[in-house]
Amino acid sequence: MASLEVRRSPPRSRRELEVRSPRRDRYSVLLPTYNERENLPLIVWLLVKSFSESGINYEIIIIDDGSPDGTRDVAEQLQEIYGSDRIVRTAYIHGMKHATGNYIIIMDADLSHHPKFIPEFIRKQKEGNFDIVSGTRYKGSGGVYGWDLKRKIISRGANFLTQILLRPGASDLTGSFRLYRKEVLEKLIEKCVSKGYVFQMEMIVRARQLNYTIGEVPISFVDRVYGESKLGGNEIVSFLKGLLTLFATT
Repeated sequence: MASLEVRRSPPRSRRELEVRSPRRDRYSVLLPTYNERENLPLIVWLLVKSFSESGINYEIIIIDDGSPDGTRDVAEQLQEIYGSDRIVRTAYIHGMKHATGNYIIIMDADLSHHPKFIPEFIRKQKEGNFDIVSGTRYKGSGGVYGWDLKRKIISRGANFLTQILLRPGASDLTGSFRLYRKEVLEKLIEKCVSKGYVFQMEMIVRARQLNYTIGEVPISFVDRVYGESKLGGNEIVSFLKGLLTLFATT
């Protein structure tokens, strides 16, 4: 009986495989934190659950801004639980440098933004090939829950002023729950000079100037469960100054 000769192809290098195979999208979630010791384990658990159920390739980057309440210690424990390939800890200014995904998701760590909307963000981006997908409280089924009347009036008023003065082409400028192409976010950060709440507005205004496309997904914004809101009189004054600056310079 003639012997059968099995010929094996030489092993391909990792680089060859990457060239032959389309790159799988990876989503880096940036979680800026300040005194979020109670909220951080919950939001990370919800993120892991949502991504795992959806089969999404992800990493979570916890960006601590020097919290005195032990948020950093909690982040270290979470890294041990979920693994350093999924949870990355970094100082605030280095957050983007640690992101390995080709898409960046920025959201609050105080449970105001629910991870259940992220798959919708991703679907929206794919459908329209958008550069940015922004969560909106002021369109479709979007809304705000847990705020008193005063806070709602301030938020609505701020958004109304931005619409009148800046005409951004987006319904919610002051929200921070967004998905970006990584290269788009890097470009916008280079262009933006504002800080705080005004920064979110300027990102959308600059995106319009640079002809980036923006999709929107209605979201439910829920007031934080633990901790205190960081919105105060100083933030409102800074917002108004920043709004007028953007109006005068864009």
